[in-house]
Amino acid sequence: MSEGILHYPPGKFELQNLPVLVFIHGGPYSASINRFQASTNYWASLVASEGWLVLEPNYRGSTGYGDKFLSEDGIANPDNLAIGGYSCGGFLTNWLITQTTRFNAALSGAGSTDHISAWKTMDLSVHLNYLFGGFPWEVPYTYQNESPIYHLDKVRTPTHIITGENDRRVPADQSCMLERGLYYRGIPIKLLVFPNEGHSLNKNP
Repeated sequence: MSEGILHYPPGKFELQNLPVLVFIHGGPYSASINRFQASTNYWASLVASEGWLVLEPNYRGSTGYGDKFLSEDGIANPDNLAIGGYSCGGFLTNWLITQTTRFNAALSGAGSTDHISAWKTMDLSVHLNYLFGGFPWEVPYTYQNESPIYHLDKVRTPTHIITGENDRRVPADQSCMLERGLYYRGIPIKLLVFPNEGHSLNKNP
């Protein structure tokens, strides 16, 4: 099964060798759908309007064709790939940059970096219990091993990080932790904290 949404830049449907952003949706209990979304959490249309090809994979439960298919088809430039996501998509972005150096840049939006500290501070900690099969004291190795902070030694990807100052779903300290870790690793980074914003980033223009 292959599933995902591919956004072309306006007027560039027939072009090839385009730069690509793989944008990972949040949730994870949601999916990218074929409609225009003007919310601040959904940047696909904005990025496409700037000349990028944007792939939104529906990753849960299927592998899909993914960016390899786009490269082989000639649509995408395999040397100009970026990765990004928000909320759960931000966590998956944080995780992916610890597992591969394939991407030229990353955009991490409100992504968890350390699941043990996130369990303590996020408003839906039961969500982590479900994902990891128990409380932190029951499966400590899983919480630690699945946390990007413990794998930052592998990161080589320049990363832009955004978060809301008052985010209760994924508190801003998770993004600050990622920024600090990458700073000490010598990775090019930029952290943008939106003042007076929660998880939805709906107060800033």
